Amino acid sequence: MKKSEDIAEKLLGVPYESLDKLTKKVVQHIAGRKHISRNIAKESEAKPTLGQRAADAVATFGGSWTFITIFAAIMVVWIGLNSFILIKHDKAFDPYPYILLNLFLSMLAAIQAPIILMSQNRQAEKDRLNAEHDYEVNLKAELEIILLHEKMDLLRESQWRELLAIQTEQLKLLADLKEKKIAAE
Repeated sequence: MKKSEDIAEKLLGVPYESLDKLTKKVVQHIAGRKHISRNIAKESEAKPTLGQRAADAVATFGGSWTFITIFAAIMVVWIGLNSFILIKHDKAFDPYPYILLNLFLSMLAAIQAPIILMSQNRQAEKDRLNAEHDYEVNLKAELEIILLHEKMDLLRESQWRELLAIQTEQLKLLADLKEKKIAAE
């Protein structure tokens, strides 16, 4: 675990123990030189329960143009049929202001709203897992880039030292040649 502690201090500037769970996971993956990306969709492919599948189906259908079209058609037929019966027989089964229709609409909304909320909660959980995974991958990439920059800086510094050593040697050789030339004259 010493390597993880060193990486946390070096790259993040904080002790390993003070890191949150996700950041510790990233530091451990860097220390172990392991990849962190994974397929979240496969992980969340646990077979949904019947209730979850029903909630998703209701939310999908309730948010479609098909539902809106059918719903509007039923309301037009309801109002038209009531108006026709009122005109022909002077007695409608749901006279204006359509109290029975309002009752059905209220019941539909009361049943549909919690079902749609359950589906949205499941989707929010999936989104939260995706966001956490994105954070892990982005943090690891950022830390790996920092490590690469440090390696490049070390390589550049060692190359400069080698070049300076070679140049110093060349200057000595030139000075020796100059002395020999002066001595030969």
